[in-house]
Amino acid sequence: MSYEFLVGLRYTRSKRRAQGRNRFISFISLVSMLGIALGVAALIVVLSVMNGFQRELRTRILGVASHVQVSGFDGELSNWQRVADDAAKHPRVRFAAPFVQAQGMLSFDQTVRGTLIRGVLPDAEDKVADFAQHMRAGRLDDLRPGEFGIVLGADLARAIRVSMNDKVTLIAPQGLVTPAAILPRLKQFRVVGIFEVGMYEYDSSLALVHLQDAQTLYRMEDRVSGVRLKLDDLFEAPRVARELMKYLDADTLVSDWTRSHANFFRAVQIEKNVMFIILLLIVAVAAFNIVSTLVMAVQDKQADIAILRTLGASPGSIMGIFVIQGALIGFIGLGLGVLGGVSLALNIDVVVPAIERAFGIQFLAKDVYYISDLPSELLWSDVFAITGVSFVLTLVATLYPSWRASRLNPAEALRYE
Repeated sequence: MSYEFLVGLRYTRSKRRAQGRNRFISFISLVSMLGIALGVAALIVVLSVMNGFQRELRTRILGVASHVQVSGFDGELSNWQRVADDAAKHPRVRFAAPFVQAQGMLSFDQTVRGTLIRGVLPDAEDKVADFAQHMRAGRLDDLRPGEFGIVLGADLARAIRVSMNDKVTLIAPQGLVTPAAILPRLKQFRVVGIFEVGMYEYDSSLALVHLQDAQTLYRMEDRVSGVRLKLDDLFEAPRVARELMKYLDADTLVSDWTRSHANFFRAVQIEKNVMFIILLLIVAVAAFNIVSTLVMAVQDKQADIAILRTLGASPGSIMGIFVIQGALIGFIGLGLGVLGGVSLALNIDVVVPAIERAFGIQFLAKDVYYISDLPSELLWSDVFAITGVSFVLTLVATLYPSWRASRLNPAEALRYE
């Protein structure tokens, strides 16, 4: 072990027995250490919570949306089975389901609400979406051809004040042209199910009917709006969407979930990056407190530095001693911060409810937020990035005072000793 490390370690440990002026230096060192620990722990916890929100958002969106969607340029596909078979040739594609999508208006007891109508095949839809696990009443299998059943989002059902087995009137925007006037096409549907995925966009405006009923209402015969695909890896959707053009006809349009819902994920990613920068400033402030600690330590240890120089220590060795001293302060604070941050991030589902019960508060009220629990997803890549950046800031903070120590003139330092 080099003597620079031994002396630097001794300077760090000797503060426990410090008196007078050295006790103040010890206090500043402790503050710097705790500041780094708190900053690193806060960074890990906040980024884990942001990752958790991103995962929840992705899960809820993909519970309704598809990984990849194939549609026609004119909004219709005449032979969806052939499109599904061609798409299935790609090794990443697992399931395919046709759909009809159109606008409509639901009317019940003098209440009218615009809605998005999606015609689906229940068996196929269960393979590409997660409606089954989000059903609050009824089942998706209750949609049968010719019975004109409908499944509504929870907020949509509350908005028009309907419940199970009520009959609602669906008004299609395409009217019937008669000699007297253009009459809207109306059809009564019976509510056979209510779902709630936790996304207001879907819960307040989406209604599901059977594919054949939608084709009958919108006069699409055997045509559909498109085919929804499920992949074995949702993160491969952009690449698969590009490669599918080799398997499909040129008159089809292929889009993936990252483009159709880009705003949601871009917003979360921007918030995550901003929070990283803001909280990193806390770590930077704590790290640069080491500058004041080392400046005072250098001032206090001038005689020691001079003696070491007269014994043959090089300026580089003197600089190394104080770099090691500052690095040890940062390393201990960093270790405490990583340990505390990882522990809290992994147990946030236990800690937050305990705080809510202890103080009688609720961070995310269920009547306001759809996500009423703080989700957390710890990514070790984030932990390594935080650790690396924080340690670099700590080392940078030690350079200037260590350089000043190496430039100390031994004769000047020992003049009044």
